[in-house]
Amino acid sequence: MDIFDLHCDTLYRAVTEDISLDCPAAEVQLNRDADSRRLQCYAIWIPDSCSGEEAERLFDAAFERLKAECKICRIHLLQRGESPRGQFFRNKNTACFTVENAAALNGKLQNIQRFAECGVRMMTLTWNGANCVGDGADVEDAKGLTPFGKNALREMERCGIAVDISHASQKLFYDIAENAERPFAASHSNSFTVTPHRRNLTDEQFRIIAERGGIVGINFHNAFLNRVPERASVGDIFRHIEHFLSLGGENTLCFGSDFDGGTLPKDIRNSHIYYKIYEKMLQENYKEALIQNIFFNNALYFFENFDNRQNMV
Repeated sequence: MDIFDLHCDTLYRAVTEDISLDCPAAEVQLNRDADSRRLQCYAIWIPDSCSGEEAERLFDAAFERLKAECKICRIHLLQRGESPRGQFFRNKNTACFTVENAAALNGKLQNIQRFAECGVRMMTLTWNGANCVGDGADVEDAKGLTPFGKNALREMERCGIAVDISHASQKLFYDIAENAERPFAASHSNSFTVTPHRRNLTDEQFRIIAERGGIVGINFHNAFLNRVPERASVGDIFRHIEHFLSLGGENTLCFGSDFDGGTLPKDIRNSHIYYKIYEKMLQENYKEALIQNIFFNNALYFFENFDNRQNMV
């Protein structure tokens, strides 16, 4: 089984708890999922309480840890300029470095180029609060892109780092939609229509991302799956998938599990759940091509196309 997962927080746990990416206690089970081939996006989460030099140091520590862990755990670390598709099919497990919260930039535009040289392919602009780029989902009377944020958006697009609007405020989302020249992602966000949580996407937002050639990753965090988090289950994942498919999301939908960063439903323990989801899709008569799109093709195409556009800049 082939899987492309757009978001997990296992790297943050590795840095702050000093555990291995291959730790049995981690929810991402790369080398323990013997029958799968995986491209896993490893995000370094920058908490809203962490800013300035501290945030930049956390990024640097995460990069060094990711390089070391990939060698130890036999994971290919995607390098700048490498084709995600080529590496996906060449290696059993591939890691893609991403950033969650542009506070990591420490207000320095030149850090975007530096991050790109470290292999960063995607950056979530905010967490729930405000930073140098804009406001997150929990900010009251939120504003959109700051002046620095507008410059950062242009520089990210120039350097080949995809914009990720998961956690963004409504105002920030629409500022990105108005100003972005390239497709963008919501790496780990669900449907607001199904579960009306501020972190989920409205139908209009989903359509905008889809129309731009972007991608949306289904998040397994219980509060984003069900309005009563304690009742969340694998079945809720299918409710969100079905709703997004009803909006024409066949080429947009992906997975962005939020493993090791969220609270999983009662019937999900770790990434072995992908086998159950895959089997249930087959049982529910999903077409094989659609399953492959959701599990890996849509994400692969997004980054492959993004890289091709970068080469033309």
